Amino acid sequence: MSRSFSLKRNTAETRIELSIDLDGSGRSTIATGLGFLDHMLTLFARHAMIDLEVTCQGDTHVDGHHSAEDIGICLGQAIDKALGDKKGLTRYGHMTLPMDETLVQVALDLSGRPYFVWKVDFPTPKVGEFDTELVEEFWHAVCIQARMNLHAILIHGRNSHHISEALFKGLARAFRQAWSIDPRETGVPSTKGTLTD
Repeated sequence: MSRSFSLKRNTAETRIELSIDLDGSGRSTIATGLGFLDHMLTLFARHAMIDLEVTCQGDTHVDGHHSAEDIGICLGQAIDKALGDKKGLTRYGHMTLPMDETLVQVALDLSGRPYFVWKVDFPTPKVGEFDTELVEEFWHAVCIQARMNLHAILIHGRNSHHISEALFKGLARAFRQAWSIDPRETGVPSTKGTLTD
């Protein structure tokens, strides 16, 4: 069974093409128009061990908000579709990840029910030209569209780049765990019998 999906999203603010293969090898081709987000998505693909292609033409002359949020929407939708009926999934994933002086804790549940908890404060409003508040906007969009439960907590850290990178790497590792196939799980890992409603 192929666990991959491709989509296009065209609005007055962004034009996005995205494809994902959950059983890839960590390859990526990323061109979002936002250099820092390119960096984050490249390392996300590598640590999640997915193949990911993203292109975005967005209204970055305004700011990066629409591009970051809409890419998050597309990534969440692609993850949800690629997971299919979710049979055999491990379902849950978590990671406590260090990045130099930074330590983050993340946990997720591919439950079919979106819920987002974000306890992360960035010490600076920007990393380069990228607004750090867009990290939260991006992951909120992914969470809602992937219909998952996502918790992210900054335990400590003082460098905004390191905090962002730790979050993307930590979530990549948590996803990799959650969408891995459990050889002992013959159905959907829920007493309800479904993770799609």
